Amino acid sequence: MTDSRSPSRLSRRTALLGLGALGAGAALTGCDDDRSGPAADGLGTPDQHVQLTMMSNDAFAETWQDELVPEFNKDFPTVDVTIDSTPYDSLVAKGVLNGTSKDPDYDLITLDDPWTPQLADAGLLLDLKRDAASWTDPDYDWDDFNSAALGASAWNGGQYGVPLRSNLLLMIYNRELYAEAGVAEPTPDLSWGSFARQAPRLVQATGGDDRINSWATGLTWARGELSPPFWQTVLNADGGRLFDDAMRPQFNTPDGQAALQLQVDLLRYAPPGAKTYNYNEPLDAFRQGRIASLFTWGSAYQSVAVDSSVTTLSPDQVGIQTMPAGSRGPSTHRGIWSGAIFKNSRHPRAAWTLLQWMSSKTGELWCANHLGSFPARRSTLASRPDKPWLAAMYDTIQSGFSAAEKNQMWRPRSPQAGAIQQVLADETSAAVQGQHSVRDALTRAAEQISELLEH
Repeated sequence: MTDSRSPSRLSRRTALLGLGALGAGAALTGCDDDRSGPAADGLGTPDQHVQLTMMSNDAFAETWQDELVPEFNKDFPTVDVTIDSTPYDSLVAKGVLNGTSKDPDYDLITLDDPWTPQLADAGLLLDLKRDAASWTDPDYDWDDFNSAALGASAWNGGQYGVPLRSNLLLMIYNRELYAEAGVAEPTPDLSWGSFARQAPRLVQATGGDDRINSWATGLTWARGELSPPFWQTVLNADGGRLFDDAMRPQFNTPDGQAALQLQVDLLRYAPPGAKTYNYNEPLDAFRQGRIASLFTWGSAYQSVAVDSSVTTLSPDQVGIQTMPAGSRGPSTHRGIWSGAIFKNSRHPRAAWTLLQWMSSKTGELWCANHLGSFPARRSTLASRPDKPWLAAMYDTIQSGFSAAEKNQMWRPRSPQAGAIQQVLADETSAAVQGQHSVRDALTRAAEQISELLEH
């Protein structure tokens, strides 16, 4: 097994290949010829360093700058990297402005799962398998990635990014509350129907009197980023799809209505006021031992089970599993942060060297062991992590990637993904809040999205 204590040892020779094809590469990318930069090899010299800039989500940009960049510089000391912490809601707009600028400020961007089609369709990103092929280390091993994870940054036959931080919607549960209720712990075979039948038993009094102080579940019921994915995940698990191959809405069906009705019905078994739950509220309720099961991003596991500064629970009290199954098997929902390179970057080779380092087998292993990042590679998920709490998660993450690939469990793949998601969030939330029936909400969503995609 590769030594997890060392970062990715990319071959400097390989990273510098393709000098003879530089003219063609510059024509493809629209970027400046690297030979006019600080060094002929594109990776700088001791006297003149290459300066790379990346815009990244503020949730992890600071950690990358403080911990990851110094590790990268052990292998590439002449490539200086600045990671700009950027609010989530600003990343796409800022990326479009940079990608269309004649004087760009950034070489790289981190993209959330649904954003690649928009920027790639506009011609703003480098196709890494085509335009950066001559700079790619022979040991990089594209085939080692789970296809569901790598697919987040693919579009129309091109590969415009690589996974840097993986995530999946998963089921996190309180073992003690399940035991007190006399309910068996969840397994991959637990169905949504069985979970709904168990939910009333998981609403219980655990404080020594008859006062209810623990409920069955928590998830995002308020309008937010996670309100449509939960409903979609239930739909996908029964073989349903948001759209057909021609991007015509396919979700206003009996299965789609049943999936959204489940999201509405689970409110009966949630704490008072749960109708306003977005992302943080169910996390807090779970940390306090007030809910038995939590449907959220798996990356939250550390904060609910490991970090004693914010949770009352310990790892032995908390289990994790794929979400309950439908007729097509376990359910989940993909969430991938990918690293991408702007076509107008002045230093595309150095930028690709950084992304390769971060996402290579040894680089990803370092990120998992030192930063707690979820891996995307099969080899990493088959390894034994240094952090004991991660060991319990790797099998679940791998199972989740397999389920996501099988049933296309991800957000809309379209240059209009943002607008589509806004409509789905508005209308599914209207059903949850009781403003429209489930059927009317999905009818309204289908009509609005059809009109949107016609223009």
